[in-house]
Amino acid sequence: MPDIRLPDGSVRHYERPVSVADIAASIGPGLAKAALAGKVDGRLVDTSHVVDRDAAVAIVTDRDPEGLEVLRHSTAHLLAYAVKELFPKAQVTIGPVIEDGFYYDFSFERPFTPDDLAAIEKRMAELAKKDEKVVRSLMPRDEAVKLFEGMGEHYKAEIIASIPSDEPISLYREGGFVDLCRGPHVPSTGRLKVFKLTKLAGAYWRGDSKNEMLQRVYGTAWARKEDLDAYLTRIEEAEKRDHRRLGRQLDLFHQRDEAPGMVFWHPKGWSVWQAVEQYMRRVYQDNGYQEVRAPQILDRMLWEKSGHWQNYKANMFTTESEKHDFAIKPMNCPGHILIFNSDLRSYRDLPLRYGEFGACHRNEPSGALHGIMRVRAFTQDDGHIFCTPSQIEAECVAFHRLALAVYADFGFTDVAVKLALRPEPRMGSDDQWDAAEHALRGALRASGAEWAELPGEGAFYGPKIEYHLKDSIGRSWQLGTMQVDFQMPGRLGAEYVAEDNTRQVPVMLHRAIVGSLERFIGILIEHHAGAFPSWLAPIQAAILTITSRQDGWAREVEARLKGAGFRVRTDLRNEKITYKIREHSLQKLPWQLIVGDKEQEAGTVAVRSRGGEDLGAMPLEAFVAHLESEVAARR
Repeated sequence: MPDIRLPDGSVRHYERPVSVADIAASIGPGLAKAALAGKVDGRLVDTSHVVDRDAAVAIVTDRDPEGLEVLRHSTAHLLAYAVKELFPKAQVTIGPVIEDGFYYDFSFERPFTPDDLAAIEKRMAELAKKDEKVVRSLMPRDEAVKLFEGMGEHYKAEIIASIPSDEPISLYREGGFVDLCRGPHVPSTGRLKVFKLTKLAGAYWRGDSKNEMLQRVYGTAWARKEDLDAYLTRIEEAEKRDHRRLGRQLDLFHQRDEAPGMVFWHPKGWSVWQAVEQYMRRVYQDNGYQEVRAPQILDRMLWEKSGHWQNYKANMFTTESEKHDFAIKPMNCPGHILIFNSDLRSYRDLPLRYGEFGACHRNEPSGALHGIMRVRAFTQDDGHIFCTPSQIEAECVAFHRLALAVYADFGFTDVAVKLALRPEPRMGSDDQWDAAEHALRGALRASGAEWAELPGEGAFYGPKIEYHLKDSIGRSWQLGTMQVDFQMPGRLGAEYVAEDNTRQVPVMLHRAIVGSLERFIGILIEHHAGAFPSWLAPIQAAILTITSRQDGWAREVEARLKGAGFRVRTDLRNEKITYKIREHSLQKLPWQLIVGDKEQEAGTVAVRSRGGEDLGAMPLEAFVAHLESEVAARR
């Protein structure tokens, strides 16, 4: 006879054990129809779940974030169901929910085609219309292995066999299809109405390149058609903004098989890089950082002491010289500790802030590489702060304010803050982790920030604050971090003389604002669709002549603008002015300055903005002042 406490604080008494679906029905027919799942004492369950004790219960609908996840997870199963009906020889493997959708991996004798994708989606819609019940059952592990082996589902059998033998196996059946899953799922397939299969890709079984290449089918699912339409529009816009396509179109960079995961920067792209780096260098200088430079290759023993060799070796490039093992640095922190250790430090020296535009290399799997967003060679705006425990909160507050100011200058004002907490495995004692997490929470409270917490997602040496930026088409990018580290300084022998003349180990704060410059520039390209604001644009203005008679005045204009520190290009070609305007417009330049006989005689330039607006003739000095103001304001 359970008492059920609802989210509004009310309590309902039931004379017998009751299912989540029955609880929803007792509240009202509308809620019963909308119920997708339930939460019992915070645990997500199916609507068929029976509550036989006092509990807090919430009904999950498609208006809840958990409801959307249930819809997508259930649609992944519907996808597998449709594939098995159309291609009985296909074997199913795994099908998780991902951001904005889901995927399912299959083993099949031939590659799926776009026509197959259309047929699968059509079959999914037909199965959904049948409104078949989705039924959960439990089975002993060994029986479940035999069941899936008997169906020829060897991958599923392998997954189940890896589960402890005393753990019952949760299965879900809809129609003739049965799948392994923890759940929960929607009550019936009829709840799945708004979905779209989006693309095909390859994926190795269990992510290991030594295993079979599987076929991955991606899809998305939503509660309402207008949400799906908005998502598809966003995807279409994202394709137009793809930094790889714009990198070629705007002559910024390219990549080659001879250097996988690395970037060949062209002059225009390197100009953007320098604008970002020099801006960040000024940020360092204005906020008490001392810029340093550490070696690229360091002895294996250092990486063993730091803990990276044990926890990160698979991602490190290694080499050997004179019977010594070395690693090309995947991160800058051990080098900064060695710089700290080069002199005797006092508590009066702290906080000591080091910054480095440190080149790093990480051996990312080839399948994970993505343009300049995910690379093997990259440079970070990396910084480390050595401080006392009592200084952690103040340093984190200062960093938080600084990071938000930097993001605003680059055009990002929608920033979500998240706190990643202790993972398994990890280094250090629970007391140290408690202190570190307490300090970060205190800093966020002192900053007036709102944040979400991410249990288990901290680094192996400490918790971290993460900054997630929303771009101009609504996508979220994780950029800056502030991480508290009680471990590495002590492992590498860092210490300072405290006020009581004892030797103490400093706390190390790992901090980055834009992170990898390569990735950040890729994000900037897509955020601005290649149309960089004037202060970042590789060419801020093009000077276009109408005829060769204006060549002399055009060169004078160029010299004046370059003398003022602007990046300009002069086009003296014997081409029609309309052709020149169109060509430079495709390069997304902020400004075009057109000079003809009238402009030459008057000492003016005809100003045309990137949007195509003709601002008319303007004295050259007036345009210089306008551009100086625009660049200074970082508009």
